[in-house]
Amino acid sequence: MNSRFRTETSAPSASLGRTGAAAAQTRNSNGLDQFFSSLEGRDTLSILDFAGASQANVSFITNLGHRIYSEDVLSSIDEVFGSDPEAHSNPVRIEMFLNQVLDFTEEQFDGVLVWDVLQFLSPAAAQATLDRLYRILRPPSYVLAFFNASEKITSIPSYHYRITDSKTLTLSQRGNRVPTQFFNNRSIEKLFQRYESIKFFLTRDNLREVIVKR
Repeated sequence: MNSRFRTETSAPSASLGRTGAAAAQTRNSNGLDQFFSSLEGRDTLSILDFAGASQANVSFITNLGHRIYSEDVLSSIDEVFGSDPEAHSNPVRIEMFLNQVLDFTEEQFDGVLVWDVLQFLSPAAAQATLDRLYRILRPPSYVLAFFNASEKITSIPSYHYRITDSKTLTLSQRGNRVPTQFFNNRSIEKLFQRYESIKFFLTRDNLREVIVKR
């Protein structure tokens, strides 16, 4: 198991680094609100965060009494697949990627903050990721994912996602990336077809927020 980008935290820690120097923006998130509402009344849950180690996310989630595991999945995408488009659909590379970022036991987690990561995986890698998540999630559990809703855009920003409160995010841009495919509601539903239910929130900034129940 490659643990280079992995952080497990059950109490706030002052040692985590700051985000990049890009100007940050705040936004309200109905999806985030729904995600944390699903955790209410449940003690000591395990949450997986795809945004990488963040003091803000660690503090917020541990203050709720839960554990957080952090994975910088975008960095792992670059490391495992590189810039070769064919590598993104290579079964060997996909398995390497899964073993690097999702090498956990079955039904270990009660929620996953996927953020915008699925947009930057090939269809095969995205489906494999959600199949692996299905195994490591303990029902009832929830997944929060974001998708850009613009059909013609060729390059979209990726972000560091930092939780300000249960309804608010602070976003710091970490560069532009080429999405691997356009996700409309139908393709997103197909992607999560093994899961129990899915709910969409369409925002004013053309971002689809998706809450999926396992």
